[in-house]
Amino acid sequence: MKVLNEVNINFLSRSSNEGYARIAISGFVSQLDPTVDELTDIKTAVSEAVTNCIVHAYADTLGKIYITARILENNTVYIKIRDRGCGIENIKKAMEPMFTTAPNEERAGLGFAVMQTFMDKVRVNSRLGKGTTVVMLKKLTSRADNNG
Repeated sequence: MKVLNEVNINFLSRSSNEGYARIAISGFVSQLDPTVDELTDIKTAVSEAVTNCIVHAYADTLGKIYITARILENNTVYIKIRDRGCGIENIKKAMEPMFTTAPNEERAGLGFAVMQTFMDKVRVNSRLGKGTTVVMLKKLTSRADNNG
């Protein structure tokens, strides 16, 4: 699909930056005039992905989180969130609901399940010691489609 617009941001893996990521990406996506529900879905998915980077990828260290957001043809939003942290040993296991590598931190282990619920497609690639990349796609409802 053709890229119509793109933004790239990066920031340190501080928990205070999770809100920034959520607002920055939702602000970028707003140019498509999404519904409130669609915008909430995207904000929630971004929040979960960034939180995973902060809590799991970098655990007790600081590192950078990289986000690329693209507006594609057909009202489709592409969001890539990447870290250079510890990586995921078993992606299939990590994507199971209730699985967490931080049980002592009262984590529910629902991050990937939430992303999959709110986005149309979620793809995860990871290499131990190299980091993880999460790519999410969501096709937004065209406001013109809702008007008849």
